[in-house]
Amino acid sequence: MIRRALVCCLTLGMVACATQPKSPAPLPAPAETPVKPNAGPAEAVPEAQASLPPVDLTPVPFETARANFVRDTAAKYRIDPAYIEATLAQAQIREPIIAAMSRPAERVKPWNEYRPMFITQARIDGGRAFLAQHRDELMRVQERTGVPAEVIVAIIGVETSYGRNAGNHRVLDALYTLAFKYPRSGDPAKLEREVRRELFFRDELAKLFELSALEKLDITSIKGSYAGAMGMGQFMPSSYLDFAVDGNGDGRRDLFNSYDDVFSSIANYFVKKGGWIRGGTVAVPATLQAGFEEFNPTDWTPTYTVTELAARGYQPVTPVRAVNAKATPVTLEGSDGKQYWLGFQNYYAITRYNISKMYAMAVFQLSQAIAGKELPPA
Repeated sequence: MIRRALVCCLTLGMVACATQPKSPAPLPAPAETPVKPNAGPAEAVPEAQASLPPVDLTPVPFETARANFVRDTAAKYRIDPAYIEATLAQAQIREPIIAAMSRPAERVKPWNEYRPMFITQARIDGGRAFLAQHRDELMRVQERTGVPAEVIVAIIGVETSYGRNAGNHRVLDALYTLAFKYPRSGDPAKLEREVRRELFFRDELAKLFELSALEKLDITSIKGSYAGAMGMGQFMPSSYLDFAVDGNGDGRRDLFNSYDDVFSSIANYFVKKGGWIRGGTVAVPATLQAGFEEFNPTDWTPTYTVTELAARGYQPVTPVRAVNAKATPVTLEGSDGKQYWLGFQNYYAITRYNISKMYAMAVFQLSQAIAGKELPPA
C-alpha cells in the first residue's frame, strides 16, 4: 500500500506524462527501529488455506517466461507491448531482494515478544500526534465508513511508522525479480509453493502495468518494500486496483501523496475485504474455565456465538454488546502464561490485511493505546 516527481500513463499504446506533487512530509516522531510486519514469523496455528488448482512445475526458461509475460499482459490490459518491453528493460534482478525472500523463517515468537516489536511508547506517541494532525480527514473517513480513526492510524503506524518507512526498493525491480527469479530452496517438498509464489508476483507485476495506465504512475520510480508493497498503507498492485478509492474527489486514487485517499483506501479495504461492521467489537479478553481444552480452529472466520464458545469454556471478561455477535477464540502466549481472547468480525477484518492473529492483535492494541486506553499486560 511512495514518492515520485514524474508520472507516466500508457493508454492503448499512447504515453502521456504529468508532473505529480511531492509526497507530503511525514510527521516528525520519536525515532524507533522500523519493523516490517510481513517479515514476522508464521502463526503457531496457521489459518487453513483453500484447495488450489494444479500448477505446472515444469521449469520455463527466463527468456520464454519474460516473452510470454509481455504478450499476455499486452493482450489482457490492451497495453502496447513495446512499452512493456521498454519498461522491463529498465528493471533489474536484485540479489538483495532474492536474499530477503530467501531468509529462513524465524522461530514463532510468543505474544510477549511479538507485541513489543510494534507497540512502543514512541509508536503510541507518534500515532497520537499523527491522528491530531490529520483529525479532520480521519474523522470524515470514520463517519463515512465506520472504521475508527485510531484503527486506520494504527495500520499506518505498524506498516510504515506513519509513512517514514514505506520501503526503499524500486517496486518494478522487486516484482520483476520475484516474478522471474523467485528463489528456489532445492527442496522438492517446497517446489509447488515456490512456483505458486513466483506466479503470484508475476501477476502482481502485470497489475503494476495496469495500475500505471489507470492511475498515471511512473512505475520506474515508485519505491516500496522488497515484496512490492507501496505507500503508507503498503498496498500490493492488486489491492491498489481492487480497494483504493478517491477520497478527496480529484479523480485519482493517489496512495502516495493524498492522505484523504490513503485513509479512505485503508478503511475501504477493511469494509470490502474484511467485512468491517460499523460500531462492532474488535476483540475482548476471555478466560478458559478449568476442565476445558483450548479450541484453536484453523478457519479464523468468526462463526461461533458467545453462547457456543461458553459451552467450550470461554467466558468474556468484559460484556459483549451484541449478544448474537459471532467470534473466534484467540490464544496468545503472554509473559504470565496463556491469554485468551474472543475475536469478532472486526478482528477478522484486520487479519485480512495481514494474515496473522498476532498482527491483528498488535494493530488493535496499538489503536487502543492511541485512543488513550490502558493496555493489558503482554
